[in-house]
Amino acid sequence: MKSMKLGLSLGYWGSTPPQHHVQMAQEAEKLGYDSVWTAEAYGSDAITPLAWIGAQTSKIRLGTGICQISARTPTAMAMAALTMDHLSNGRMILGLGVSGPQVVEGWYGGPFSKPLSRTREYISIIKQVLAREEPVSNDGPHYPLPYTGEGSWGLGKPLKPIVHPLRADLPIMMGAEGPKNVALAAEIADGWLPLYYSPFRQEVYSASLSNAKADFEVTQGVVVNITDDIDQGLLPVKHMLALYVGGMGAKDRNFHKELIGRMGFEGDAEKIQELYLAGKKQEAAMAVPDALADEISLVGPVDKIKDRLQAWDETPVTSINVSARSTAELETLAQLVLDR
Repeated sequence: MKSMKLGLSLGYWGSTPPQHHVQMAQEAEKLGYDSVWTAEAYGSDAITPLAWIGAQTSKIRLGTGICQISARTPTAMAMAALTMDHLSNGRMILGLGVSGPQVVEGWYGGPFSKPLSRTREYISIIKQVLAREEPVSNDGPHYPLPYTGEGSWGLGKPLKPIVHPLRADLPIMMGAEGPKNVALAAEIADGWLPLYYSPFRQEVYSASLSNAKADFEVTQGVVVNITDDIDQGLLPVKHMLALYVGGMGAKDRNFHKELIGRMGFEGDAEKIQELYLAGKKQEAAMAVPDALADEISLVGPVDKIKDRLQAWDETPVTSINVSARSTAELETLAQLVLDR
């Protein structure tokens, strides 16, 4: 049996800064968790909280799950990553993703077109910065370096980073949903951060992962709720799915809804979106199938979760990133996953 790792998923902030993230990360480190992850949407950023946590821990790896590529130029992202890697003594994991057109065009003010080729260019430039073998240049259409387009003074020249990166092979992981994007992650990245993954529906991604390297990491976020009331415990998962399937994307182009369809719940996804967009959010959550919510989470009594972990062992997933609510849950999960 493979050795499954554990990560702590802290996500992005809500309306106010959380008060317990440092404590949770410190406890996870004591318990042997491999990594802690922060995120960003259009409020808090991912890097600053991760640096704050990194300053108050010493061993646990520090991951962004994810940084949105439209938020920073590739060289700015590389600067942040190499800085964090030095400050944390080599604990940085750079998780990247394209977000979606509503955020990219509505918040960052840039085009969402050609997300795969943009990602390929973006990561290529970051790898050049981290390698520091020659001045960084790129002749692609998305991130030309040096820039010679409209408004250029014609004075730009390729540069190397002043700071020597700690690691040329700093891990780069991609958040990806679509088959082509997942295949791109297997081709150019060190790992993949799925949004939803069911250990009982591995065929959804198997073709896209067929060319992944032997040491390719798959780090899956999982909602955990240790409870004897499974129906009640699944409610937060259903509300989360209703939000993403129903409201996190345009009606005619919602990547999360499309993924749920590929997982075998196409009719349910249509109904969830219809209800959510009609303002019937509670009904949308109730329309989420029990099977879907249950398969992508770890909800139930300890014995059920212990049994479900055996199904995860049979997948390409190398680390489970848990959204635990308390240090007691962190400890229970460490016993279930790490002490086997």
